[in-house]
Amino acid sequence: MASNPFGRTHGLNLRGGHHHQPTAQPAVTTQQTQGQAAQRYDRERRGGNLEEPNLLDSLSEEQRDEVNEAFTLFDLDKDGMIDYHETKVALKALGFDLSKSEILQILQTYGQQSAAGGAGRQGGGQHAAATFTGPNRILLSAAAFRQVAARKILDRDPKEEIMRAFDLFDADNKGIIDLEDLRRVARELGEGLQEEELEAMIAEFDIRGDGGIDRDAFLGICLG
Repeated sequence: MASNPFGRTHGLNLRGGHHHQPTAQPAVTTQQTQGQAAQRYDRERRGGNLEEPNLLDSLSEEQRDEVNEAFTLFDLDKDGMIDYHETKVALKALGFDLSKSEILQILQTYGQQSAAGGAGRQGGGQHAAATFTGPNRILLSAAAFRQVAARKILDRDPKEEIMRAFDLFDADNKGIIDLEDLRRVARELGEGLQEEELEAMIAEFDIRGDGGIDRDAFLGICLG
């Protein structure tokens, strides 16, 4: 019987390597541990404790790496701060497509005024257009971004994340993950899986006998 690569990993990785797409987490331990962290965070906030807990401690190592990579990638001028637009695209890269009002609320809660004032940050570039009192005058530090991103991750529904991972496998929206999908993902991740191993995965989890793994089967694999 083939091994269960989906259940042992964070969604896309067939053998435990790293992948930079948003990841689906196993439900049981994730919901318990991360849910407790979110509740503790809420109690701290309601109690007026300005020293927020380090929510990154409740994330997996892979999740922490993805948060750090998102900030580094979109900190375009590498000054350790990101503005409205950079914050929006960095969070979107982690799977959170937030509205303008939601981004502004994050900046108002966790951000700080730009030292360059209304003219944007020194050096112009991506921030030269912020010559008025607007969202680009408020910047988010790396530490603040990590806390914001960690909280978003802790609040996610694991089932939704699993379905997002399914869609990344099923690039053609067929409704199943077939052998060609597994071949493609294995190539993208640099996995040295043999054709027989890929065929065995499909055979093991093809519940309906239609040559692929459907959404229900994939959900059961990841939650099992």
